Amino acid sequence: MTALPTYRGLLALVVFGALLAGCTNREERVLFDGNYYPGKVRAERDDRRNFTASVGRAGRGIEGARKAVVHEATRYCIENFGTSTIEWDGAREGQAGPVHTRSGDRVSASGTCVIWR
Repeated sequence: MTALPTYRGLLALVVFGALLAGCTNREERVLFDGNYYPGKVRAERDDRRNFTASVGRAGRGIEGARKAVVHEATRYCIENFGTSTIEWDGAREGQAGPVHTRSGDRVSASGTCVIWR
């Protein structure tokens, strides 16, 4: 008999690893206005430069949540494209920041990482 892992054991290991990957050490968390807003970024399949960044727990403070969204978006662009320049969707001419949308306890903003200008 071989000592191969069972599918259940392998599935449990994969799930545990995914849970650990989603956790942020408290020491590594970035606070905005004294609060932590867990964030994520979803990119479009066709062009990964196009993304939507969002954070949760917006009820703790909308201004902090807006700052956290910009942070998540900037981090995404730097890590994936080496740029912090973002062209925000829906922003008017001369507007410096993103157009934020709120849905329940989440705040989000969409944009495009600008590689060349």
